[in-house]
Formats: sequence, C-alpha cells, structure tokens
Amino acid sequence: MIILAKIVEEKFLQIDGHKIRYLEAGDSKKTLVLLHGLGASAERWLNVIPLFSKDYRVIVPDLIGFGLSDKPHVDYTPDYFSDFLEKFFAQTGINRPNLIGSSLGGQIAANYTSSHTKEIEKLVLVSPAGAMTQSTPALDAYVMAALYPNEQTAKNAFELMEASGEEVPQEIITGFVERMQLPNAKLAFMSTVLGLKNSKLITTKLGSIITPTLIIWGSDDPVIPIDYSDSFISAIQDCRFFRMDGCGHTPYVQDPDTFASKVLEFLNGI
Repeated sequence: MIILAKIVEEKFLQIDGHKIRYLEAGDSKKTLVLLHGLGASAERWLNVIPLFSKDYRVIVPDLIGFGLSDKPHVDYTPDYFSDFLEKFFAQTGINRPNLIGSSLGGQIAANYTSSHTKEIEKLVLVSPAGAMTQSTPALDAYVMAALYPNEQTAKNAFELMEASGEEVPQEIITGFVERMQLPNAKLAFMSTVLGLKNSKLITTKLGSIITPTLIIWGSDDPVIPIDYSDSFISAIQDCRFFRMDGCGHTPYVQDPDTFASKVLEFLNGI
C-alpha cells in the first residue's frame, strides 16, 4: 500500500458491524469526499489527494466490498451503496460535503445526490457508470481480470482502460491483483456488476439533482465511452462539462494536475 507520509492518514470505523477503511488528508473546514470505481480502492486517488488537501479536508473511503473494507455477503445494489454512503457520512460527522465519484463511484454519487441534493455542496462525476446498456471490450477485460486475477490479465485490462499506450504503473497492477485475492472480493465485485445490470438506469434520477455539477470525461475512455456524457449533461439542471483529451477511464491518474486544476476551479467558483 502506498501512503504519502505526513499527508495521508489511514483510518478505520465500523458501519453495521463491518470494518470500513478510509484515507484522510488536510484540515480545512471544507470537506471533499472521493469515491473510487468498481474493483478499485482509495489508492486510485493518491495522485490528486495532495493537490486537493491544500484547500479541503479530503476523505477517501474504500467502499464496502472493496479495498481493505469488509466484504459482507449482501446484494451490492446501487441503493445498498447509497445507504452505505449515508451511514459513512453520519459516522465521520461529514456535513454538506463536496462529492467526487469515478465510474461506479460516480453512479453512487449521482444516486445519493438525487435523493439528498440539498445535502451535497457540489458534485463532480468522472466517467460515471449507470447509463450504459451494453458492455465494452475494455470492461469485459476488466471483469475477466477480477475473476482470474494475475499479472497478465490485470495488465491487459488496465492497458485497455487507460487507452494511452503508455506503461501502466506496476503498483496499480499489483494492487488490483492483491485486492481481488482477498476473501469475498470476487463475490462483492460480481454482485456489484449484477446489481448495476439489474437496476434502473441512473438517467431516470438525474433530473432531481439541483446540486451544481461538473462532468469530467476522458476523450478516449474505452470503458464507458464519452458519448454517454450527453445523457448526464442534458438531464442535470446545473451542469457543466470538461473533456480531458488524451485520457482514458481514469483522467485523475493519467493527468492529475489538469484534473485537479479543473475540479478546484469548479469547487472554488473560479
């Protein structure tokens, strides 16, 4: 596990008897919560946590079922994650945070905000899931890597997902393989996939979001193609959009400086 000394602190709490792990940085009175995607963990945000923690208290949970958080035998539906987020906010004393969600985390953030829209200060969705009706080759490769976690399947999946042609950092590959070999990790992963597949499209809930929202999408995203951005932009009332050219599914990993700059402009009202 990579931890930035003196910047990021690892913490744990209990929700419904389950151990939940999260990272925390910064001491501002303003709070920023970051939600990772399917099969990931809080570490996916390490490139941008130092950039955000200068202005915000940054809280980054391992979603229940992922990372080093517990993985109970439950149905991992969008509503289950939304309930988890509500309890996580209550346990940590978080009130009216800014919220950023990537991929699955974006769908969870949008789903939560649709029913708690006055409780979120500002919302940032990064290539959010929930609007796609069919799979893509990159997503198929990622699911295969989760089911059969080894260096080659993970390397293949992440190379497809980043779509840059550049070498994927070894710690990303190793970390994914190690997480997917933890007890119940595959069960939670596939239950989440099925829970998303069997739920209503998130687009049916976006109209109730009045929270100021920024959509960020990698122009070369092969997992959830940028064409799906239209369904979010057109449905959310107060919405703006930024395309990150040359990036795939995780622009905050590939180009953290540009990503953080655009997010901070939005959050700080510039």
